[in-house]
Amino acid sequence: MAEFIPLWLFAGVCVCLLFGYPVAFSLGGTALIFAAVGSFFGTFDGVFLEALPNRLFGIIGNETLIAVPLFVLMGVLLEKSKLAEKLLDSMAMLFGTLRGGLGISVILVGMLLAASTGIVGATVVTMGMISLPTMLRRGYDPALAAGTICATGTLGQIIPPSIALVLLGDVMSNAFQKAQLEMGIFSPKTISVGDLFVGALIPGLILVGMYILYVIAVAWLQPHKAPAVPREELRNGSTEPLAIQLIKGLVPPLALIFAVLGSILSGIATPTEAAGVGALGAAILALASGKLSFPTLKDAVYSTTKVTCMVFMILIGASLFSLVFRGFGGEELIQDFFSQLPGGVVGAMIVVMLLMFFLGFILDFIEITFVVVPIVAPVLLAMGLDPVWLGIMMAINLQTSFLTPPFGFALFYLRGVAPPELKTQSIYKGVLPFILIQLFVLLMLSIWPELATWLPEQVYAD
Repeated sequence: MAEFIPLWLFAGVCVCLLFGYPVAFSLGGTALIFAAVGSFFGTFDGVFLEALPNRLFGIIGNETLIAVPLFVLMGVLLEKSKLAEKLLDSMAMLFGTLRGGLGISVILVGMLLAASTGIVGATVVTMGMISLPTMLRRGYDPALAAGTICATGTLGQIIPPSIALVLLGDVMSNAFQKAQLEMGIFSPKTISVGDLFVGALIPGLILVGMYILYVIAVAWLQPHKAPAVPREELRNGSTEPLAIQLIKGLVPPLALIFAVLGSILSGIATPTEAAGVGALGAAILALASGKLSFPTLKDAVYSTTKVTCMVFMILIGASLFSLVFRGFGGEELIQDFFSQLPGGVVGAMIVVMLLMFFLGFILDFIEITFVVVPIVAPVLLAMGLDPVWLGIMMAINLQTSFLTPPFGFALFYLRGVAPPELKTQSIYKGVLPFILIQLFVLLMLSIWPELATWLPEQVYAD
């Protein structure tokens, strides 16, 4: 019975979460209770907890994680300075006069906003507030409008520079080194957040392209669901030349995002350094647009601090949880379980993907990244899987989970800002085609792993 204590530990955390306790304290508190009881009955060695101070110092001193508050600040400044609204207006002027053009504009702006914020909730709420009323007012089918906004909001999981990929890359790097050491490789290879950024580009662009193709197909097969909008209506009575309006709306945020991504891909800057460039650039753009007031800066810094504290508290709780889980023999239990699964590495991968998919209904990507990935990734990597491919598969899998009814986080976020006339049934109906698209991309990655691994090999080739 003692060998199943790690499973009871995991179940205890889930029970605490269902009762509404904060994730960080659910992880740390449950782990400490199990450790205390285990020490009393002689099933847990308290020596494992002696490693906690070193782990905490490692977390605080991790330069990669500095990118988290900087990317969050960049996204919040872009949002509060209304640059996202200007970007949507400019995209709508480019494509809105075509059937389905407004939907295409929402996808492209959502992609860029997702890249800048990297937080599903922030992107869905922002796009829901600035684009959903416009789409409904201009005759778009409610299900199509809701599905498009929810799907583009979840792109923050996979479109770099993404906070999800920053956190996942750091955890995957540690898991990869651990797996190699267990395999007897004492000069292990390393992967970085930059590898995941580059590896996510092709799958992310494929997702965006397939979203756009779906909207175009709906617009041409059922024109009443995605009508064209007269250009005069899109310009809102402005007398400024169209070219000037487009330059003002498109160039600044695009230049910022390309500067951040370009500096990473060219090797000029690490993701952390590029995040600093992004945060400074967003502040300059907000200042240039006249939106960088003291209250705006105060709100942006407060939001950034709140998200950063949440991330690090969860990471500290997850570190304590993983130590206790390891002390009860959880790693050996997982390895034995995977080794006995039918289908070998394929069977193990399917089980892990299903587990993460269902956990995505109750946990955010931060919790899953810090709690589940360190447990399962070393075992899968020791079975020969590529770390970049595995990371991208996990990111898209969680993206699909956050979109799936009835528990998907993205659906709840949109429901919170949607007008009362938009029925929940319409939101559920609208996301189903996008879920199928994401599952198809997962299938493509399973068949052709090179979609995720080829570009990093070319960019970082010696």
